[in-house]
Amino acid sequence: MKSKSPESAWDVALEQLDDVAKKINLDPYTHERLRHSQRELTVSIPMRMDDGTPRVFTGYRVQHSLIRGPSKGGIRYHPDVTIEEVRALAMWMTWKCAVVNIPYGGAKGGVICNPKEMSMRELENLTRRYAVEISIIIGPAKDIPAPDVYTDAQVMAWIMDTISMTQGWCVTGVVTGKPVDIGGSLGRKEATGRGVMVTAIEAMKYKGIEVEGAKVAVQGFGNAGSVTALLMHDAGAKIIGVSDSKGGIYNPKGLDPHSVLEYKAKTGSVIGYENADAVSNAELLELECDLLVPAALESQITEENARRVKAKIVAEAANGPTTPAADKILYDRGIFCVPDILANAGGVTVSYFEWVQDLQAFFWSEADINERLRGIMVSSFDAVLRTAEKHKVDMRTAALILAVGRVASAMKIRGLWP
Repeated sequence: MKSKSPESAWDVALEQLDDVAKKINLDPYTHERLRHSQRELTVSIPMRMDDGTPRVFTGYRVQHSLIRGPSKGGIRYHPDVTIEEVRALAMWMTWKCAVVNIPYGGAKGGVICNPKEMSMRELENLTRRYAVEISIIIGPAKDIPAPDVYTDAQVMAWIMDTISMTQGWCVTGVVTGKPVDIGGSLGRKEATGRGVMVTAIEAMKYKGIEVEGAKVAVQGFGNAGSVTALLMHDAGAKIIGVSDSKGGIYNPKGLDPHSVLEYKAKTGSVIGYENADAVSNAELLELECDLLVPAALESQITEENARRVKAKIVAEAANGPTTPAADKILYDRGIFCVPDILANAGGVTVSYFEWVQDLQAFFWSEADINERLRGIMVSSFDAVLRTAEKHKVDMRTAALILAVGRVASAMKIRGLWP
């Protein structure tokens, strides 16, 4: 599989895997097998738009690995979705699930569309047709989708209902991130941000930084970014800057993320929030702070701007926000990075909890879920940190060493059929 762009997310994912394969002396067969997705599906999604215009959208579902269990991964709706991006995200999901040691492989889905220009009716029709087209490879024991960029609990509800109608029974376990009323889990919406917060605080403890009064900047004030900001603020940290796709705001004395979130809900953006200066997304990454949380899209911290990052810790709420070249620069400068496959694994962990609850038809309290999540995130952080210290590598390399090693071990034990 060769990507079309030399800077694609798929190139980054392969570069990371190849680097780790050398470090752990991964055998050539296992290495080559892990460089390929186990299954890739491209589908056409024909629609009639509200004005009667016929359109055909393109959708993808990629399953990188089913070695350790059914595959798991979100579905994103975005005009810039590519098969290379989805392929990379599926691979990263494999490592993410392995890092926190839950019995899933990695998958990802995407539809090339602009949901901001579509009505709710159009989004529902798109979702239901996409669900039918990928139904041949998804299911509670095969592949369990979840929300991602520009998809949410409602989209998951439409998918669950569509699959249930084709099966003739209520298939609650086919997706996670559903509304609680139809089998969703308490704490799921906040899970990704909560996981980022837990691992960020563990990193601050390790680096000797007090949470109280610590300066935090968050690029991307969507679900993961806003929840991280809210929880860090409630823990005593000072949120000095946040941004969304339209731009950012900055106040060195601190922002109230609860108030900013209310403002964004009313206006559609953080731009124009009172008592704050305007900053660009690029400028936000370079603010002087204790903790930087990239919670937007891939490749935000690059070789070009990594030398200007002034944060002491970077906790990645987004997938792939730092390029390999930037990783080396940050590491050499002593900036501690909590990598995406560890930092944002709270979402897939509580998705796993949701799936387990659906299969049991027995649901847990939110306090129980949050405590179980914290336990997994803390133990996973400790395991990655020990691996980093043992191999004298950065945290991302350590997380990949741990994850790839677990998947490779499962692959060796299972063998090759036929």
